Amino acid sequence: MKIFLVILLVAAMIATVVALVRGIVTFLQGASAEARGETRDGPSESQLKSNRMMQQRILFQALAILICVVLLFAMGRT
Repeated sequence: MKIFLVILLVAAMIATVVALVRGIVTFLQGASAEARGETRDGPSESQLKSNRMMQQRILFQALAILICVVLLFAMGRT
């Protein structure tokens, strides 16, 4: 059970980093487009994608914290 939780924790941490990097890359692409003057009314597609990636990062972080709590609880019971 503990090994399974550790594997889930590592997977959640990796997913957090991947979502963070993808969100930052998308943000920088959008900022680059804005610097070139490619703006329009409302949020651009890259801004919306960056926002979704940051929301996924928060979800994965919350999942990792929840797994840590469960893991610590399981370790304290033995």
